[in-house]
Amino acid sequence: MSFLKYALPALAVAGRAAAQSSCSAATTTIQNAGDASALASCTTFTGSIAIATGTTDNIALDGIQKIQGSLIANNVTGMTQLSAGDLETITDSFTLSELTVLSSLTFPVLTNVDMIEWTALPALQQLSFTNGVQTASQVSIQNTQLNTLDGINLQVVDQFFIANNNYLENIEMQLGNITTSLILESNGKNVSAIFPNLDWAYNMTFRNCSQVSIPSLASLNGSMGFYSNEFSTLNAPNLTTVGGTLSFVSNTDLSNVTMPSLKSVGGGFQIANNTEFKIVNGFPKLATVGGALDFYGNFTNVTLPSLSDVRGAFNLQSSADITDDCSTFQSLAGSNNVIKGTFTCAGEQAKPSGQGSTPSSTGSSSSSSSTHSSGAIPMYIPTGAAGFMGVVAAVFGIF
Repeated sequence: MSFLKYALPALAVAGRAAAQSSCSAATTTIQNAGDASALASCTTFTGSIAIATGTTDNIALDGIQKIQGSLIANNVTGMTQLSAGDLETITDSFTLSELTVLSSLTFPVLTNVDMIEWTALPALQQLSFTNGVQTASQVSIQNTQLNTLDGINLQVVDQFFIANNNYLENIEMQLGNITTSLILESNGKNVSAIFPNLDWAYNMTFRNCSQVSIPSLASLNGSMGFYSNEFSTLNAPNLTTVGGTLSFVSNTDLSNVTMPSLKSVGGGFQIANNTEFKIVNGFPKLATVGGALDFYGNFTNVTLPSLSDVRGAFNLQSSADITDDCSTFQSLAGSNNVIKGTFTCAGEQAKPSGQGSTPSSTGSSSSSSSTHSSGAIPMYIPTGAAGFMGVVAAVFGIF
């Protein structure tokens, strides 16, 4: 009896110690569903949880409310379902890659993640994230079959990169601030990017979008570019400043841009090769361009009534007759005048081209240029998705 009196409490203490130790490890590897069930008593798991490459079971990490580390599944080609019914927080990364048959991702109460890094999930079409992820510093989602990002509804993010999701048609969330960068490119042909509450951002790049809505955007510290999109109009009624470059390039359907409050662009300002963009009159308050102003396309009229300081080169070339516009801007050119850099303005061009090119008129429209020192700031123009992949690789360290 006396033995049992002391042995049973000792066994209980040992059992609690074993259970406690199983909730903490640098990395715990899950081989099968049984390994996942063994962690169900861990309200908090301290360390990272990795799903083994050879796992073919569906994995349910029920019971765990917080992972003080990362959740990782790389090259797990036999797992079709991954879930965590009670998980609210992942303090480090939520990394999924090369999961070729994963079709169900169920995290109903997950709201806080440091980094989301998902790539090559060709069978994943939707997220079962009932409460929705509300905080994350970095998000990178590439090469999935997701048709919406419902379940990711961030308030603030540092880096947001969404690319090569061919079925993605809707990106809508309550983002208020983007502290480093947002890049959307090469997703579904009808993808809409809607950010009704976005007030401030650093850098933003939109490529291959059918709609961009940024009604609350007031300022950018860095650059904003729109490349090869399919929308016809863009309205940013509250935007007052762009600290870097502002670009609209090769948006084949774009015919109207309205930024009635925009006063300054700190870098270059480029409107180029937008076939339907013929009348530029949506920048009535624009006063300052810190770099080069580089417009070329099918313009019939370009009006910038408040322009008072262009510190770089000025290039305006059009396939149409813009004689009157050229005369107006010529009067502003000169090293001590509004336009301080090299001045070029030419209409009726067979091939209107960019800053530094020599006009070669095919008609009678005026063409004038002056060659005083420009002091222009070079304009950064992305040339393709590969360039962005290199940037994102450096930022996220995922390639």
